[in-house]
Amino acid sequence: MAPCHRFLHGQAWCATTQRKEATMAATAGPVGFIGLGMMGLPMARSLVARGFRVLGCDPSEAARAAVAEGAPEGAVSFAPDPSAVAAGADTVVLMLPNSRVVAQVMEGPNGLLAALRPGMLVIDMSSSEPGESRRLAALVAAKGARFVDAPVSGSVAKAKTGTLAIMVGGDDAAFAQAEPVLKGMGEAIIRTGAVGSAHAMKALNNYVYAAGLLATAEALRMGEALGLDLGILTDVMNASSGRNIATETKSRQEIISGRYAGGFQLGLMRKDLDTAGSIAAETGYPAAMLALCRERWAGAVAALGPTVDNTEIHRFIGSTTSKE
Repeated sequence: MAPCHRFLHGQAWCATTQRKEATMAATAGPVGFIGLGMMGLPMARSLVARGFRVLGCDPSEAARAAVAEGAPEGAVSFAPDPSAVAAGADTVVLMLPNSRVVAQVMEGPNGLLAALRPGMLVIDMSSSEPGESRRLAALVAAKGARFVDAPVSGSVAKAKTGTLAIMVGGDDAAFAQAEPVLKGMGEAIIRTGAVGSAHAMKALNNYVYAAGLLATAEALRMGEALGLDLGILTDVMNASSGRNIATETKSRQEIISGRYAGGFQLGLMRKDLDTAGSIAAETGYPAAMLALCRERWAGAVAALGPTVDNTEIHRFIGSTTSKE
């Protein structure tokens, strides 16, 4: 067996199984990548590991150095601003904190939008609001370029191994152009419909997860007050109708253990809940459970800070019990 390349945080990408994909990627132009944060950094490295060249853009010198560390010669370069990324790449990935930052990168000084050329593709993988995605897609189309929204599901660990689930909203031509790049970062590529549908589905999915996590945390707190064996309670939920992703992957592993390191920040969960809230407002649907989840997560972020793990909602509801 041919030697395996170990650039991607220790993940082996074997030449015998990746050769065709890597050759196609290497002969294409660079992929622009704006936003090299907690998720963007390993996603950009995943592209490099699979043979793509990356033209990165991020104000953090440390992030730029981390992307380039260990990369093959010529695989990583950097641009000073979004307009320079557009000048050097036909496909540009955005992995930014929220719609406000996406709009700044697209429409601000030295922004991406003014520098777009016909035939270019913008892939917004940020956690953006669906309405903003539709607005920006129209502006991109007016330049003769294409736009897809492609938010991800999965932890930093999955970003490091290139095994994210990626939802994609956009027409057939845009999807065909985006698919090879998305496959460089994800394992499950799920088409969701028109532009904006992917960001909507991600937010609604994460709301359902948040509701399940909150219910699981409350059940564990009540079980603890009764003196129940929380491990057995978890087994009961996982074997019964209460089973959800939080009971399966967070209850014993992160909450009962006190580890609180599930890999997704409390503030990011609040942001996704707020995006779901914008959908409720747009549709006029009175989502009472969503309102409760948003209230709980806002309180937790205020008390614990945005960067702690989302499973610390359990610690927050324990600390507030005596006050309610």
